[in-house]
Amino acid sequence: MQIDPTLKMVKTPNIYTLVKGAAEGRTRLNAFDKALLQAGVGDTNLMRMSSILPPAAEQVSVSDISFPKGGLVPLAYATIDGNTPGRLISAAVAVGIPEDDSEPGVIMEFEDHADLDTVEGIVRQMVVDGFEYRGRKLKEIKSFGIEHKIETCGAVFAAAVLWYK
Repeated sequence: MQIDPTLKMVKTPNIYTLVKGAAEGRTRLNAFDKALLQAGVGDTNLMRMSSILPPAAEQVSVSDISFPKGGLVPLAYATIDGNTPGRLISAAVAVGIPEDDSEPGVIMEFEDHADLDTVEGIVRQMVVDGFEYRGRKLKEIKSFGIEHKIETCGAVFAAAVLWYK
């Protein structure tokens, strides 16, 4: 059977937003769920994807997007949780925008038991590296992250969410 190459199974997203959240919960999963709510994606079904930003995707505010409750939402994300009081956890995402907007960008994500400056520095370098081995010219890096000192049971979450105009 021959497949029509113009047939698309899924529409390509054309906007994106960067979100983050941190929370405490009774369990690690509850902390993660509360962090998702804080980030504005807690009532959706997350579809974790690999880290490619569609060509010419436009950044918007999360408040400009109305996600359908229970909808399937594509995103690249970093998350970490823990239950050691006083331990620091951080998560960040970075988006690399190419000079040529007909080319795709990259999204990188990283999490660690480290301060946000360290985590964001690493994820930004990951974008530089991704552009270098793709042979593309980088115009701009946008990064977004969050850190949290665990009280009893905490989680952090940072994501690049792809969506549609």
